[in-house]
Amino acid sequence: MKIKTLKKPYEEVQSLPPEPHIRPGRQNPLFRKLIYLLSIPELKSVCFQQDQKGMERIGSREPCLFLMNHSSFLDLKIAAALLKSRPYHIVCTYDALVGKKWLMEQIGCIPTRKFVSEMTLIRDMLYVLKDLKSSILMFPEAGYTFDGTSTTLPESLGKCLKLLKVPVVMITTFGAFAHDPLYNGLQLRKVGAEAHMEYLLSPEDIASKSAAELNEILQKSFSFDQFRWQQENQVRITEPFRADGLNKVLYKCPNCGQEGKMLGKGTILECRNCGKQYELTELGTLEAKEGRTEFPHIPDWYRWERECVRNELLEGTYHLKLPVDIMMLVDSKQVYEVGSGILTHSPEGFHLTGCGGKLDYTQKPTASHSICADFDWYELGDIINIGDEKAMYYCFPKEEGDVVAKIRLAAEELYKILRIKKRGR
Repeated sequence: MKIKTLKKPYEEVQSLPPEPHIRPGRQNPLFRKLIYLLSIPELKSVCFQQDQKGMERIGSREPCLFLMNHSSFLDLKIAAALLKSRPYHIVCTYDALVGKKWLMEQIGCIPTRKFVSEMTLIRDMLYVLKDLKSSILMFPEAGYTFDGTSTTLPESLGKCLKLLKVPVVMITTFGAFAHDPLYNGLQLRKVGAEAHMEYLLSPEDIASKSAAELNEILQKSFSFDQFRWQQENQVRITEPFRADGLNKVLYKCPNCGQEGKMLGKGTILECRNCGKQYELTELGTLEAKEGRTEFPHIPDWYRWERECVRNELLEGTYHLKLPVDIMMLVDSKQVYEVGSGILTHSPEGFHLTGCGGKLDYTQKPTASHSICADFDWYELGDIINIGDEKAMYYCFPKEEGDVVAKIRLAAEELYKILRIKKRGR
């Protein structure tokens, strides 16, 4: 999938008028049906199966909130099949509107800026539920999983449920990640996919529980492991490219400790510093070609990287300074290429400078519980995305060495550390 881009001087982009907010319109039923019909070929290719639990408790037209885990673009096609008989709006990232705003409005999109606090989103969701009498599909993780396990959920989610006061349904997919993991460069694997749709919370349940209790329930519902599912169900991935790009997730060698020297190619993940190699088996486990296998399970390796980043933050040694190319999003017309600069990430947060000294943006570490980090974003490259309600900045690292996953881990862990400190006062 591509996105419309345009080269433009930073000062001209900065002076562009803000796009006026428009309330979501009714979803066009013809487009809802079209999306479903267009989804059928790929759903057939993955032998899509589903099961439902407790859904008889919800009326066919009763507005509710569907929460779904996010593994790949296949998720949207699965949702189209599950929700084909009811009107629904999708909470989507603002860049999805670029160059196709009218179409996305017909589909029923509610745009928002990832990891930016916006009360406008809550107001739009309430309008859709109460006035348009439509359901809402939301991916609360707000980004694809890197390692096949759930990503950090916002603490505000429980409060959101209490404001919306509608039934909550959980949709959990398995196989969508194995079919098209983010790190594998859009190379599809021949893997079956399934979805489990379950009535999770009634309005009465939501009213009787605190926001913290609701968050605990949601955390359990978003507890999954796609690699474990693959192994327990003996799902074999035989494609010879299955390890391509795995270094984007597993960027640190557990044998020599070097970062940014891993290379995933074919079925092998190799450290170019010490030479140690690991084979990614057909069942999704890692096996060292020689010596000990430190982490046979990929999520365990990723969890270790998270612990390493957290230790750097606690010890005061974490600091990244990257030359980057910069794009900006300020409206739905296109993404603007504004030049290059330097992105710094430290315990003080993010600092982005560039465009001949005209750009100087800072973002505190407590601005959000995570950041938008993506591999091969719109086929343009790996990105770190920061910003606010005025503009979003897409930073493309120029140098070799995988840093995107580490920066996301650092942003999440730094937020946790500072929140704990604040509570302890």
